[in-house]
Amino acid sequence: MTDIRVLVVEDEPLLAEAHSAYTERVPGFVVVGVAHTARAAMAALRANDSGDVDLVLLDFRLPDLHGLDVCRALRAAGSSVDVLAVTSARDLAVVRTAVSLGVTHYLLKPFTFAAFRDKLERYADYRAQALADGEVAAQHDVDRMFATLRGTAGHSLPKGLDAQTLNRVRAALTDGTGAQAGLSATEVSGLTGISRVTARRYLEYLVTVDRAARSPRYGTPGRPEVEYRPR
Repeated sequence: MTDIRVLVVEDEPLLAEAHSAYTERVPGFVVVGVAHTARAAMAALRANDSGDVDLVLLDFRLPDLHGLDVCRALRAAGSSVDVLAVTSARDLAVVRTAVSLGVTHYLLKPFTFAAFRDKLERYADYRAQALADGEVAAQHDVDRMFATLRGTAGHSLPKGLDAQTLNRVRAALTDGTGAQAGLSATEVSGLTGISRVTARRYLEYLVTVDRAARSPRYGTPGRPEVEYRPR
């Protein structure tokens, strides 16, 4: 699958640099441009007829135009490019308008890399499902697509699991070897510093929410070991 091409729109140069660096750290994403104003962003997107941009990381508080106005202009021009709002705007009216304009995700500043990565990974999962050929087989397929975007809130995790550890397990699974060859609970334990039993609990949870797949690993003495790969 080709990389998801990202345009970073942020008026603060240091933040734009940080968001670009964050994006490049997530496998499957590549930054193809940076804009510091709404005008520059619109110019880049008007030149997007060949599909050079798949996702816009859009700050709402730009010096020349509000990010929502950028979204309105995009939709009025018939652009279907996806938008991830990266903003400090907490006004509920702004959030409602963003949803009505088809903003895919809304990430409040300040945020951690783990939160940023989670948004991008969920978007990648959603995009892979949305761009598949054919049609949905049943209601649960549609529900799964929407659930992929919404994610799972930390307070709704099963008892005994916490969001911070879950993010560490997911990071171990999606970075490097885990994404290529799969990892066992023992290997995830070594990478995260948690016990093998705890690692297995988190890995099994990721399987149940369709964020990981499990399969037997053959070629070792005794019973085949279970390994996990990210979905």
